[in-house]
Amino acid sequence: MRRVFIPKADGGQRPLGVPTLEDKIVQGAVAEVLSAIYEVDFLGFSYGFRPGRNPHQALSAVHTAIMSQRVNWVLDADIRCFFDSVDHEWLLRMLAHRIADPRVLRLVRMWLEAGTLESGEWHDTDRGTPQGAGISPLLANIFLHYALDLWVHQWRRRHAFGRVSIVRYADDFVMGFESAIDARRMRVDLQQRLATFGLALHEDKTRLIEFGRLPALARRQRGERRPMVFAFLGFTHYCGWTRDGRFIVKHKTQSKRLTRKLKALRQEAWRLM
Repeated sequence: MRRVFIPKADGGQRPLGVPTLEDKIVQGAVAEVLSAIYEVDFLGFSYGFRPGRNPHQALSAVHTAIMSQRVNWVLDADIRCFFDSVDHEWLLRMLAHRIADPRVLRLVRMWLEAGTLESGEWHDTDRGTPQGAGISPLLANIFLHYALDLWVHQWRRRHAFGRVSIVRYADDFVMGFESAIDARRMRVDLQQRLATFGLALHEDKTRLIEFGRLPALARRQRGERRPMVFAFLGFTHYCGWTRDGRFIVKHKTQSKRLTRKLKALRQEAWRLM
């Protein structure tokens, strides 16, 4: 697999693994089979790289949750270097829950451990799913389905005092909380859960903020004009008010970031075709 680099929004570079034509064809066939199996299992709050789902639906789900579910706190979470940190053994164990054919598991292991060719030098890969491979977004969704989605679904049923919402698009997700106790506890529990699978939150990019109708009203009454904001899928989201005094969640484009995000999404979509 050949490795190339594209610029990231923060000024860094994102590595992409470009598979051979033969691998692209086989990966596409395997991805189609796996997608048919896992679409039945994936939870409703997962929107990234799934048939019939798109970023606009994810953004709409975030706004609907905040407007209708008494959200007072928002956890804007960022997993550090997710695609480069996926543990191969954990991923293969997760796949084995639903995939009984050892040939498919061997193929996936072969792709994960294929290594990369960079500037004429060969590099082994012992972690991560190569961004650029057609099957990688699906493998990432499968990994996060077990490592994050099912756990969050159980956590809010068993431990939450108030309502808890989540919207995930690939490795980017936002959570809303009615209770401050739930929000702070999730912030701690989430770190521990991710660590189990060799993942970690990006401390500089993960924020827990007061956000929603009641916090916005309190800030308004205190005369604080600058709203609290969070970023998701290339947009900055903030609380506002209509002319007749009704609460509303607004958003504005992070122009440069959105351009890069949409370009990256289009590139990924072309690789899946």
